[in-house]
Amino acid sequence: MGRLTAFYSTLVGKKVIMAASGAILFLFVVGHLLGNLQIFDGPERLNAYSAFLKKTGEILWAVRLVLLAALVLHVVASVQVSLASMRARPVAYAVKKSIETSYAARTMIWSGPLIFLYIVYHLAMFTFLVTGPGYSPTDVYRNEVLAFRVPAISAVYVVAILFLGLHLYHGVWSMLHTLGASNPRYRVLRRTVAPAVAIAITAGYIAIPIAVLAGLVS
Repeated sequence: MGRLTAFYSTLVGKKVIMAASGAILFLFVVGHLLGNLQIFDGPERLNAYSAFLKKTGEILWAVRLVLLAALVLHVVASVQVSLASMRARPVAYAVKKSIETSYAARTMIWSGPLIFLYIVYHLAMFTFLVTGPGYSPTDVYRNEVLAFRVPAISAVYVVAILFLGLHLYHGVWSMLHTLGASNPRYRVLRRTVAPAVAIAITAGYIAIPIAVLAGLVS
């Protein structure tokens, strides 16, 4: 425990924890997308998937606790890394050049909190069923269709997913860098994989409300 604490006290340790916890959250984002894309297979398929998850009981709650722990670690480590970076550079450059960075990287400090706020809203609507237009605890397909038929709900969802895409773009690049792919010869690979993954996930999530609004899913 003492070695772990000493490791985390370093900036490298915080970055490793941030990358590792981010990897766990990334796997959830991918898994959640694959599950929700079953809406295109019809209500029986999506509702059966939802019922299966609920039947796992303790396993589902264990996964939720792991995700919650990963989220807390990710947020805490990212805040500490950001504060350390600001302390190391207290005076702004007269002319700032962005080297190996991007708009996504520079907005991570904003996209993260915005995504977190949307997660709370999303859980309230689809998991705890405390908001939304007459939701059913068993008919997930109907819940999603009813929600995304409301243009305002779909718009908020799309904006949140766009922020998620920005966050993933830099997050995947940074995660690969921190967890081993830091050699300059992997730079092209990181620059290719990160946007491809971010675009694919963003497009997958946004396809759902668009399909509902277009009447392709009803």
